[in-house]
Amino acid sequence: MSKGLLFLALTSTFAVTATAAETIKIGINVPLTGFAASDGTSALNGAKLATEQVNSAGGINGKQLELVVYDDQASPKQSVPIATKLIEKDKVTVGISCSYSGATRAAAGIYQSAEVPYISAYAIHPDITRAGNYTFRTSFVGEVQGRAGAKLAGKILKKKRAVLITLNNDFGKSLVTGFREKAESYDVTIVNEYPYSIKDRQFGPIVAKVKADNPDVIYATGYFFTAGPLVSQLRAAGVKATIIGQEGFDTQTFIKIAGSASEGVIITTSLDRDSNSQESQEFIAQYEKMFNHKTDMVAASGHTAVKVAADAIKRAGSTDRSAVRDAIAKTDLTASTGTISFNSLGEVIKNVQVQIVKDGQFRHYAVISDPELLAPPVD
Repeated sequence: MSKGLLFLALTSTFAVTATAAETIKIGINVPLTGFAASDGTSALNGAKLATEQVNSAGGINGKQLELVVYDDQASPKQSVPIATKLIEKDKVTVGISCSYSGATRAAAGIYQSAEVPYISAYAIHPDITRAGNYTFRTSFVGEVQGRAGAKLAGKILKKKRAVLITLNNDFGKSLVTGFREKAESYDVTIVNEYPYSIKDRQFGPIVAKVKADNPDVIYATGYFFTAGPLVSQLRAAGVKATIIGQEGFDTQTFIKIAGSASEGVIITTSLDRDSNSQESQEFIAQYEKMFNHKTDMVAASGHTAVKVAADAIKRAGSTDRSAVRDAIAKTDLTASTGTISFNSLGEVIKNVQVQIVKDGQFRHYAVISDPELLAPPVD
């Protein structure tokens, strides 16, 4: 099944003295091995930091938080039995996915059937929250972020001719659906679309076609491990079009892989490194001190999901799963990824942050706050 259970006791006192009766358990499925391990590690580190912050401030209703973590390898085959174990054996109050869409979609139905609250930290497929009223998402649904990408291309950057380079999975397709939906509204013409596989690292044929298309903007979906090689090869071939990515690019590892080619790449995401928000700045400073590594969107998303769960448990005054679900639904919380509230489908309502790579770092570029454009689905 998984690579094993990890109990994450985040203070020495807690590690020595806490017992199951004295803690509030939050279950996490997360890829710690396999292709998505880098994202999984970042997300889990964000969750660890949030847990430490809650516990060092006295915990919740006199009890400490305890993370119960399983490695799902970003696989539905792993996430389903993990969900069952967390619910039935570990008796978690809330489940959190720090994993990708496939694993999250599969686990969501298990949590819904058991009537245990489940929060998707950063998986974007629209069907996740449609599992039912016990499922929530603290990141943008894919179509919403895609719509923001279209506005960024047409209205903010004033670009007219777009090529789509689309990762052929739930993540990539959801984003492109949103971009296509709104491109015409912002006078953006989609010249061509080129799909690719998550296994691809050599993009020669796509790069040659894009160069021939001569677009002024490229909307590229993917993860850092595909985006790094793609951007490098586009720039090496002399493609000068502005490249718009999204939260899958949002890690210092993308910049490391792409090198100087990453300069000027613009992304839509949840984390503003230059935010004036105290919560965001404290998260960034404490995360980088705790883990000696630049933070990223998935780390902030794991941090946000735990903070939402902790806040709801505190307001519920109980670990009763139904009461906690109701409290999550009424969330109004300033978190590291913005102000979090949910609509009737459990979808987050918040602004989209736009970051640009400048001097090897992600920096603030713009905020997209159009409530109509960013309205998530309600059914």
